[in-house]
Amino acid sequence: MQTRILGSTGLAVPILSFGASSLGQEFRRITLDEALASVRTALDCGLSLIDTSPFYGRGMSEVLLGMALREVPRRDYLLCTKLGRYDLGHFDFSARRVAESIDVSLHRLGTDYLDIVLCHDIEFVPLQQIVDETLPALQRAKDAGRVRFIGFSGYPQKIFRVICDQSDVDCVLNYNQYTLQNTRFAEETIPYLAAKGIGAMNAGPFSARLLTDAPLPAWLKEPESVKAAARAAADLCRRRGSSIAKLALQFSLANPAIATTVAGSANPANIRGWADWAAEPIDATLLAEVQAIFKPVHDIGHLEGLPENN
Repeated sequence: MQTRILGSTGLAVPILSFGASSLGQEFRRITLDEALASVRTALDCGLSLIDTSPFYGRGMSEVLLGMALREVPRRDYLLCTKLGRYDLGHFDFSARRVAESIDVSLHRLGTDYLDIVLCHDIEFVPLQQIVDETLPALQRAKDAGRVRFIGFSGYPQKIFRVICDQSDVDCVLNYNQYTLQNTRFAEETIPYLAAKGIGAMNAGPFSARLLTDAPLPAWLKEPESVKAAARAAADLCRRRGSSIAKLALQFSLANPAIATTVAGSANPANIRGWADWAAEPIDATLLAEVQAIFKPVHDIGHLEGLPENN
């Protein structure tokens, strides 16, 4: 698996990372064997950075991940977890909860340090608390050696400048906005991050199943025009003997300004397939045709979190 350096951290991360949200049964019920096999397969395929959160499965993802990694040498993988979001509507970014959350995550994951810790989905709270309270508490954990690198995650592009203009962070994670249909992260934010030496991480190359052949979930927030374009693009890819998921993943991985792209599954076959796709060249002709389909709806997304954070 190809690697890239994460901002100014010096940390070499795989261009494709394993998202462990599925281990928390966020999308379907899974078995213990599926969870353990998925982690083993990810590591075997070179997805050595694993992304999780106490929000995923309300702790289940971290617990199962800790079990799966129990016999794996710590030097063989990188751990990224988050804090601040613990349920759909439960957010706590207080300094006290930062320390408690790190304690709990270390215990669940069976390690004495975390490679990356991110404030999770900060667009749902007033951003100044992140600047004044949450990140300083994370910095104290970093100074104590419990965390190597710190940052935050979220969807709206506005949050990145608001926070990074006032705070020192090592990396950030944006989701669903560097895809075949939406590239706002690269257009609006990545040059700004690069100028500051902040590492750019991307999640959701399939945009919550929009860019797959799977039925679109009822909770998908994109407008019908975007969904219709995605269906048309998926049909085209099938007619060309490919899949929109393959093209979507390869597209996200190809941007050298993005250190890593996070994709998650509790299906080992999917993970092996992604690793194979990562090693193959992208079909430039098919990409151009799909981008033409998406052109009328390019960069159309949705509001997320507090209105003032969008």
